[in-house]
Amino acid sequence: MTAETPLDRIDDDDYPAYTMGRAAEMLGTTPAFLRAIGEARLITPLRSEGGHRRYSRYQLRIAARARELVDQGTPVEAACRIIILEDQLEEARRINEELRRRPAGRSGEGDA
Repeated sequence: MTAETPLDRIDDDDYPAYTMGRAAEMLGTTPAFLRAIGEARLITPLRSEGGHRRYSRYQLRIAARARELVDQGTPVEAACRIIILEDQLEEARRINEELRRRPAGRSGEGDA
């Protein structure tokens, strides 16, 4: 996402979560799209006291990535799987990098 998006101009402390309608409006999509990516288990909306779905900025960034893939012709279910796999790959790379930085002879956690 670019610095010009509404998501980047809003302070997290002032807007901790958005209603489904507002979130869809910010993404330039419909509430049905947010429901679809929720059903595909990409994001689980937060719930307000009244039981209404609310979305954090982090969730909206994930949804925006899904929206990019869907706009390119990827089915919603596949887009969600791609994003989950990308996230897992990023985590694996981070762990690998941490392990490579450890001094030789140290096996990590649990050493006494």
